Amino acid sequence: MFQPSGYRARRGFAVVAIAGALALTAVGCEDPAASKTADKPGGPVASPSAPAAASAPSAPPTMPSLIGRKSAEAEALVKPLVSKPVEARSAFSDVPLAADHAQWAVCFQTPAAASPVPPDTSVEMSLAAPGTPCPERAGAALHPAKAPAPAKTPVPAATPGKPKPPAASPTAAPGPKDVVYKNCAEARAAGAAPIRRGQPGYSRTLDRDNDGIACDT
Repeated sequence: MFQPSGYRARRGFAVVAIAGALALTAVGCEDPAASKTADKPGGPVASPSAPAAASAPSAPPTMPSLIGRKSAEAEALVKPLVSKPVEARSAFSDVPLAADHAQWAVCFQTPAAASPVPPDTSVEMSLAAPGTPCPERAGAALHPAKAPAPAKTPVPAATPGKPKPPAASPTAAPGPKDVVYKNCAEARAAGAAPIRRGQPGYSRTLDRDNDGIACDT
């Protein structure tokens, strides 16, 4: 449809006017307080991001297993973990620790394996010489002392000049309590003569002289 050139010009002016009105409306909707605050030199600035959380302290290292290792190897494993020197001692109470104990084997350790090891930990090792088995417990004797033999009761020596006590005279074996001899010949035949008073077979009949001994003549 044909439109005159004047009509097209008026329509273009109308479009431009509407666009300008919309732009003014948008500018009027801005918050003037926000604009002023942003324009001020001391206006709010973006808050910095929160600092990263402090990293948790790392756990102390753990004690390695030293049992069965040579002393030199065990010390090399422990020295980087602690600040104190490693203490070495003999595992036997009656065996002194050699000055050069690098090849001695570790029998016992303190702290135990897998225990936490802070830098100020005191580490101790009980060692045994090469070729010597470890004891059942630290500080045991390798050669335990034998029990002393019981002392013999001393026999008193005879005092010079003092006579020895007389030996007891053997007495005839007593016969049966109810034995009775008819005469001394029968007592002698039985081997009982002489018969003292109180012994079996004694009787006043056989003791003629009444001296307490029968069949003595």
